[in-house]
Amino acid sequence: MHAIEITEGLLQLTERPLPDYSETEVLIKVAAAGVNRADIMQRQGLYPPPKGASDILGLEVSGVIYAIGSKVSTVKVGDRVCALLTGGAYAEYCIADETLCLTIPQNLDFIQAASLPEAFFTVWSTIFNLAKIQKHEILLVHGGSSGIGVTAIQLAKAFGMRVFITARSQEKCDFCLQLGADAAINYQEQDFVSEVKRLTNNNGVDVILDMIGGDYLARNLKCMAYDARLVQIAIQKGYQAEINMLAVMLKRLHITGATLRDRDLSFKQNIAQQLLQQVWPLLEKGTIVPVIDRTFPLANAEQAHSLMESSLHKGKIILTVS
Repeated sequence: MHAIEITEGLLQLTERPLPDYSETEVLIKVAAAGVNRADIMQRQGLYPPPKGASDILGLEVSGVIYAIGSKVSTVKVGDRVCALLTGGAYAEYCIADETLCLTIPQNLDFIQAASLPEAFFTVWSTIFNLAKIQKHEILLVHGGSSGIGVTAIQLAKAFGMRVFITARSQEKCDFCLQLGADAAINYQEQDFVSEVKRLTNNNGVDVILDMIGGDYLARNLKCMAYDARLVQIAIQKGYQAEINMLAVMLKRLHITGATLRDRDLSFKQNIAQQLLQQVWPLLEKGTIVPVIDRTFPLANAEQAHSLMESSLHKGKIILTVS
């Protein structure tokens, strides 16, 4: 099969043998693969794959099941699925655990389906399960036009929350407002702390989903209401920060974080079942729609990464496999 390898920091198309699958795994003939920040970090040597995972990049795919292990019972050869992986998506074939293969809604194509697993697993497991967001609460999402951001906006609105976002341009802010965000803050021209206070009559927001880190942490605390929850899922501005612990104590703030790739299989299985029961019907109805910025052929993975690093995209970047 053809696959993308990292060679001295560059992404190059090469040939690999088909991966071996276990008795509970399936072999997927890949149609499309999602591009994520984690892929860029792995290419840079900052995010090595977990033990036993493929060294090939890519955490989410869509395609057709090509072969199955001897104990696989929930899917069959020929099924159209999207799947969450620990690696291996940037290739013509990949393996996935059968329980992390989700049937593609009939109204979605392979490109749309490839955009679902990583973002939906992440958003559901963080703001719904970890932060336990409630109806009518206010969610603040930093990076609202990212793949995670557009997913968080739509999921939160579908379940009755208010959503504020930050983004780097007015074009991106307008885009997020069209998706359903209640307020969009251009952080290049506005101070998001002041804007959040203005929008909430100084009360603050209930949940923050942050991918930025660094000095955003101290600023986030100023945006938080009493008993608010902050979930850190990435650290684009660095992992060190200085905060006022008195504010944490007085406002009873909850600061936590999460990663997805290294969580055990049972955790991911639980999220998969919740998504199938509560979110997939919304995708089938068109209440929530995948947002695709651009597609690239697998051989042009380097260009896809350059676009993601530029932060000029809105929604997901997808690699297609012929």
